[in-house]
Amino acid sequence: MIKKTTILLGITLITSLTAYSQSKKVEKAESEFDKYAYQSAIESYEDLVADGFNDEEIFKNLGNANYLNAQYEEASSWYSKLFMIENAEIETEYMYRYAQSLKSTGEYTAADTWMKKFDSAQGDDVRAKKFANQQDYLNKIENLSGRYDIQNISINSPESDFAPSLFGKNLVFSTARDTGTTSRNIHEWTNRSFLNLYRAGINDNGTFSSASKLPKTMNKKTHESSTSFTKDGSVVYFTRNNSQNGKFARDEKGVSRLKIYRADIDGEEWTNIQELPFNSDSYSTAHPSLSADETKLYFASDMEGSIGASDIFVVDINGDGTYGSPKNMGDIINTEARETFPFISQNNVLYFASDGHPGLGGLDIFAVQVENDETSEVLNIGKPVNSEQDDFSFIINENSGIGFFASNRAGGQGGDDIYSLQENVPLDFSCSTVVSGTIKGEDGFNALSDARVSIMNSKNEVVATTTSDENGNFTLDGNCEDGEYKLIASKSDYDDVEKMFATVNSGDINDIKIVLKKSIKQAPKGTNLIVFLNLRPIYFDLDKDIIRPDASDTMQKVIDYMKQFATVKVQVQSHTDSKASTAYNKNLSERRAKNTVTYLVANGIEESRITGKGFGESQLTNDCKSRESCPDERHQENRRSEFIVIE
Repeated sequence: MIKKTTILLGITLITSLTAYSQSKKVEKAESEFDKYAYQSAIESYEDLVADGFNDEEIFKNLGNANYLNAQYEEASSWYSKLFMIENAEIETEYMYRYAQSLKSTGEYTAADTWMKKFDSAQGDDVRAKKFANQQDYLNKIENLSGRYDIQNISINSPESDFAPSLFGKNLVFSTARDTGTTSRNIHEWTNRSFLNLYRAGINDNGTFSSASKLPKTMNKKTHESSTSFTKDGSVVYFTRNNSQNGKFARDEKGVSRLKIYRADIDGEEWTNIQELPFNSDSYSTAHPSLSADETKLYFASDMEGSIGASDIFVVDINGDGTYGSPKNMGDIINTEARETFPFISQNNVLYFASDGHPGLGGLDIFAVQVENDETSEVLNIGKPVNSEQDDFSFIINENSGIGFFASNRAGGQGGDDIYSLQENVPLDFSCSTVVSGTIKGEDGFNALSDARVSIMNSKNEVVATTTSDENGNFTLDGNCEDGEYKLIASKSDYDDVEKMFATVNSGDINDIKIVLKKSIKQAPKGTNLIVFLNLRPIYFDLDKDIIRPDASDTMQKVIDYMKQFATVKVQVQSHTDSKASTAYNKNLSERRAKNTVTYLVANGIEESRITGKGFGESQLTNDCKSRESCPDERHQENRRSEFIVIE
């Protein structure tokens, strides 16, 4: 008994120790995740999965940790496992992140399927509305692509390099090269890596001098990034972690928030560093960009009033050096996801990175024209700047077309690399809604080319006009103003067709199907209606005078024509091939004409308007003049009835 008791106690102790050990692993993983130490959290959670843990919370956190660490292929795998759990109550946000992760692995069809599920579940979400209104986003991105040449620049390191800005003839940027730490989540508020500011001279031929660190006053034992300089180079705005005495200062959750600072520059002296008054210890502000007239500062923040994880804000810089109240840029720009790294150009084009607008995957770079608090349509700037991975911190000199951006795409030197760019074709912000579709004949299969297609607004003004291509396809750039519009399709010898449609939030209108019917005009005297109406000929079987079933469609169209033009009189002229004697063929053709007339009369055509005559073999359509001269399918062409207008 004592032995059994000892064994049981031993088993209980081992079980307890195992449970305690597993409990500590869970606590460790959760603690790392809560502290935004995503890579460490991933390793801890993967250890738990290896130990047999497969619960919903672990899959969620593994998906999120990889997603927020820009490891989208891994995120996609864990989100997939999450959605395979039966009866799991999963927030709709995971549908969105799964869709985004799928994009980053090039699985756009699957991504769109999950976006449709997200839209159905969360239709009031800004991201869902933007997707619903731009389901052809890949075509739009393709149309905007190819406007830039890009190149990985020589000053990149094996670690993260990003957030370029121009300071005179220098490129200033943020880098993790001093720590040997490759940071994959530099666009997260709570980055824990040491990032320093460096500069490299830009030579006249576009090459770079070696990079060197900015003065010590600008590089503390904190995170510094995202600089923006005044035109005279005397003031810089930049991002730094909340700090005390040059070291990280953290809130009650252990998070060191990001803040925007201002410094004066006098040669190599960067002094009088002050944080801006709208900073806070409870939220982050980051990535400042100064307007060309230096009266506005654009930045990213998760402050109160944000729509998503981070939004783009703007604040006025008053003439006396004070600041107004930050203003959220609104849901044309901001979504429930991440909008970050704003850059305002000298032409008031606001560039920013987002994973909330329809894109190629990860963070894409978007652009919007900003004028007098009004904004244009948001445009994805396309490939090759945007990729399936994270693309962000875009800047450009619009006069020269030269700019820079950062990306963690494959083929770089480090976690994030800086790329130079040359803009060859500027963005066109003229507002338009793409309206597209196909025009076919009334059989539904025959594509109609050269059909004229126009859009009319509610004032009956023509908005746009085009013609259909050889496949019957058409595309128009319509008016992006919300409202009712009329599409008019016309083609010679066809009846016009009108279709109404409405635009909402500049959403594109796709896959409009238009069927045009042949317009019927009165045929002149002597016309064969078979030819005039483009009908299938009425054929007879060998030595037969019976109307075949395949003639019914043609007969009905002749009947419809004669009912539409009530004064027209027609003579049915029937014919034979040359296989029998002349007398026999004459008699056979008379019977064919009589039966054709009888069919028309039986279907509502007055006897006074229709006569018949047989011509035997006297009017052959080909050279089959004897039984042996042609195969039967050629003789068939002569066994026919025609409908000749006589009055």
